[in-house]
Amino acid sequence: MTTASTDETGEILESSADKMRKAVVHSRAEFGTIRTGRAAPALVEKLVVVAYGQEMPLQQLAGFQVPEARQLLITPFDRATMGAIEKAIQNSDLGLNPSNDGHSIRLNFPPLTQERRKELVKRVRGMAEDGKVAIRGIRHKGRKDLEMLEKSGAISTDSLSRAEKDLDRLTQTNEAGIDKALVEKEQELLEV
Repeated sequence: MTTASTDETGEILESSADKMRKAVVHSRAEFGTIRTGRAAPALVEKLVVVAYGQEMPLQQLAGFQVPEARQLLITPFDRATMGAIEKAIQNSDLGLNPSNDGHSIRLNFPPLTQERRKELVKRVRGMAEDGKVAIRGIRHKGRKDLEMLEKSGAISTDSLSRAEKDLDRLTQTNEAGIDKALVEKEQELLEV
């Protein structure tokens, strides 16, 4: 086996590992968009607001503060966007009623009902499964790339087997990362 083929195997594994890490980070970010009864800017900062004739994420239009555990204060950088921000919040699936005082918008987060908590847990589990499916897709592509190297004669069957085991370990580690984040989010959602 040449060092070039070892480099190619390493590149495939490193690329797969990097993509899997990104899938875990993405899943964690998705979990952050689920309301837990506590105020958090992550719940609204990605909301799309139509301002200045184009769609923009709310985080580009306003600053956020959490004055109390169940309250979020959104202060627009330009008061002219206040109505558009309020409309975006009302049209979102958060189920929150914004309170506008002319300078900022307050969002009060009521405690979640048990039924709503269970519903959100199901949604988070679905997001976790989507993350795991993405990781498995990355593993599948990595395997195909490794098999192509073996077919072209660049690596031996033994090298292919070792690389596939490394790829499986990467997959298990990253799926465990999503599972850990899922357990944390479920506990947060079910905490009364």
